[in-house]
Amino acid sequence: MTVALIVLGVILLLLALWFFGAYNGLIKVRNLVEEAWAQIDVELKRRHDLIGNLVETVKGYAAHERGTFEAVTQARAAAMSPGQSPTQTAASEAALSQALVRLNAVAEAYPDLKANTNFTALQAELGATEDRIASARRYYNANVRELNTKVESIPTNFVAGIASVRKAEYFELESPTEREAPKVSFDPAPGPSAGQLPPAPPAPSSIQDAPPTAPPA
Repeated sequence: MTVALIVLGVILLLLALWFFGAYNGLIKVRNLVEEAWAQIDVELKRRHDLIGNLVETVKGYAAHERGTFEAVTQARAAAMSPGQSPTQTAASEAALSQALVRLNAVAEAYPDLKANTNFTALQAELGATEDRIASARRYYNANVRELNTKVESIPTNFVAGIASVRKAEYFELESPTEREAPKVSFDPAPGPSAGQLPPAPPAPSSIQDAPPTAPPA
């Protein structure tokens, strides 16, 4: 009887240790996910500020491009809306990136603007910020994958239910240029292909017509 109680006590102790270990592991990964998302949020705010400054710089050279500026401003305001989930944030940031493509297209038409030191510095800093966002996104999604695996796997899913730990959303941010299909144009009257010679004119016939014969008398 004593041996059985000792064995039972050891089993219960091991179960308790496993439960606390699984619980703490879930909480740790959840905190890592929240920390990684906070880092993404910091970089996104930096991105929004840089885009706002970029718009003001371009306005000084192309004030008549009002439609483009309004599109970027509206997309930026939507991206800065608080309380968005990772999926909603990805959608609003993609829309902002699409509007930014239009702004860059406007800037291409003004050589003086492209040579402006403030404009080039903003573009360089924006590019560095995009790289940091990509790095932070990879770190965040790696932690989300680990958390979701623990939440869905047996037996840690039982602990996740007790601890109220739920799956997290991935942050998938696509570049608008990656979604554009290649443009193919068809010339209605195509000429000879590059590197291809035009067809040669027909060669003269080697057989000459015979002179007409005189009619019989």
